[in-house]
Amino acid sequence: MTETNNGKTISCFILIILHFFLGVGAVFGGGALILSPDGTLLHMPLELLKYTAFDSFLIPGIILFSVLGLYPIYIAFLLIFEKPMLIGERIRFDSSASGAWNHSLYIGFLLIGWITIEAYLMHDIVFIHVFYIFLGLAIQAVTVLPSVKKHYSISGLGKR
Repeated sequence: MTETNNGKTISCFILIILHFFLGVGAVFGGGALILSPDGTLLHMPLELLKYTAFDSFLIPGIILFSVLGLYPIYIAFLLIFEKPMLIGERIRFDSSASGAWNHSLYIGFLLIGWITIEAYLMHDIVFIHVFYIFLGLAIQAVTVLPSVKKHYSISGLGKR
């Protein structure tokens, strides 16, 4: 894979873009649900929550804003600047890779889980669910590409 002058491959940049895409969308979507817990800002009827424990979109909005919004943006910045995480650095699936690489994988799992639970609770699957399931799979697939894993390996980061 072609490397840029900072050693990142095109795949690394694609991963960063996927995280920003997810994060920015979730910050705006979650923020809209926080500002308008009745769903009117996003034209979402409260009826969508009839099979859930929620009376409004406030709690789902806060979760969306923070977990699928701020968290992927934070990971994108760590992937760009290749800095250690302030929190969660030791929570690793693969100890040979950086914390940001590991958390990139976790974000894919979180997104797939969120969408799966949302579709289950809504008793419906719509296009946006399919889109975000594929986004979660894309984040995971790009994260585990050999060129990306090599770039964000502990030994690789120390050489730059």
